[in-house]
Amino acid sequence: MDTSSHMARAQWMSLLAQAEAAELAAAMDAFAPPADATWLRPAQTGLYMLRGRIGGTGPQFNVGEVTVTRCSVQIGERIGHAWVRGGNARHAELAACADALLQDADQHPKLHEQVLEPLRHSQQARREAASRKAAASKVEFFTVVRGE
Repeated sequence: MDTSSHMARAQWMSLLAQAEAAELAAAMDAFAPPADATWLRPAQTGLYMLRGRIGGTGPQFNVGEVTVTRCSVQIGERIGHAWVRGGNARHAELAACADALLQDADQHPKLHEQVLEPLRHSQQARREAASRKAAASKVEFFTVVRGE
């Protein structure tokens, strides 16, 4: 298995899943599912149990449940999958279509430029805004030593 292409696919699938649904819809507007698209798994919404560990090393415990929507589509010879947080079926369908289309070497550069890069820049801007907001509320504590 080609590790570099596997990692690239994992990265674009993560980007598609974490994108805002409206941004993904706007970016994928020119890449509507073709007529030969076969929905292997129509969008299905369900729950996923989140697990955690205290300190990253302790015993596992259930944090809670999160709603997820999954979808699979076949476009030509390519099969695209998507798991997205929330109940937005259209988001999952568009992400699955993008995954299938990105596997096609002929369409990959165009999709990378018109879909992935704008989504990456948007995600980076959201992260930077959240980081600035958190930094603005940072409190520094210090201890004063009493002289005895």
